[in-house]
Amino acid sequence: MSRFLSVIPVADAVKAVERIAPAPQAETVPIDASAGRVLAEDIRSDTDIPGFDRSVVDGYAVRSADTTGAGDSIPALLRCVGRIAMGNLDSSLVIGNGECAYIPTGGILPQGADAAVMVEYTEVAGDTILIRKAASHGENIIRKDEDFRSGERVFSTGRRLTPQDAGVLAACGCADVTVAKKPVVGIISTGNELVPANVVPGPGQVRDANAPMLAAWLLEYGCLPRRYGIVKDEREAFEAVITRAVAECDVVLLSGGSSKDDRDMTASVIASQGEVLVHGIALAPGKPTIIGTVGSTPVFGLPGHPASAFVVLIAIVRPLLDRMLGQSEPLVRTVRATLSENIPSQRGREEYVRVKVKDGIATPLFGKSGLLNTLVRSQGLIRIPAGFEGLEKGSTVDVILW
Repeated sequence: MSRFLSVIPVADAVKAVERIAPAPQAETVPIDASAGRVLAEDIRSDTDIPGFDRSVVDGYAVRSADTTGAGDSIPALLRCVGRIAMGNLDSSLVIGNGECAYIPTGGILPQGADAAVMVEYTEVAGDTILIRKAASHGENIIRKDEDFRSGERVFSTGRRLTPQDAGVLAACGCADVTVAKKPVVGIISTGNELVPANVVPGPGQVRDANAPMLAAWLLEYGCLPRRYGIVKDEREAFEAVITRAVAECDVVLLSGGSSKDDRDMTASVIASQGEVLVHGIALAPGKPTIIGTVGSTPVFGLPGHPASAFVVLIAIVRPLLDRMLGQSEPLVRTVRATLSENIPSQRGREEYVRVKVKDGIATPLFGKSGLLNTLVRSQGLIRIPAGFEGLEKGSTVDVILW
């Protein structure tokens, strides 16, 4: 193996995972199912949108010059020459000097008109319409290509689509859209002490918290998690499940078994089936993380403690998933806050500290590394770069929200 507990900087570890990231694979899905998916191709409008000059108000289509100086005391008097019907183009209806026509919201602006006056500023007197507010050229209307022009790029490759994007895709003529396939990520829990969540732990046993946590995060991030259960510290069984997972998945996460303990088989098994690229990252928590490959499949050995595993997932695994999804921007929610107290840190390692956030104040939650309660009592993490010896009270920080 190329490295065994030879600690490298986080930036170097990220470069390593980006080099081994499989290329994005594409598939086509209906736009109804596109929310949360990442575009694998640019989207261009197949026509001008909205495609015709239209009103954005209920009111009257007018020539703006005919309303100059109009007000409550001296309204402009215009003759109504017709009504515009929704979804219908009446080419015979032309607005001349001193004329107007009723127009609903979304109605086609008739020839000769260049503005619309809201019905609230009008009064009807037979065929005469009293206009009590002047309209400027182009007021309350949208031109035929004002939203998007035919051939204009509307969305770029790498965009993670939202529900509202589906409506825009439909307007652009897309019934289906090409997106990145969801990476299948295998999750293998290792350790003699682990039992499933539905089993009451006996002496020395703990429930497997990592696997459901990892699976939930991966699902939310746009991946397809596949759990392989709990594997005991028996090399033959461990090798068998890794072999199966590598064949069935795009990425494999091994939860636990990556410390310097003599019983650790993770690094040696990965090395026997493939290659260990990294074993040790200047990251706290998460120092004993393993990065390797079996064939062309990236394999990660994550720390056994859930908080540590989660930090590695965000700092190290996520860049690989972003490459596989072809995602232009990571799916990360952050909020700026002011630090309530000093946080010491060891220079030379990147550190992630759990914090509570309330009213714009970030308060660090310090606790023993094996405790779970800080995961649910905190709202997120703050990152201390490797070159810092901590952060001072009053500093403005970016909180990575859970």
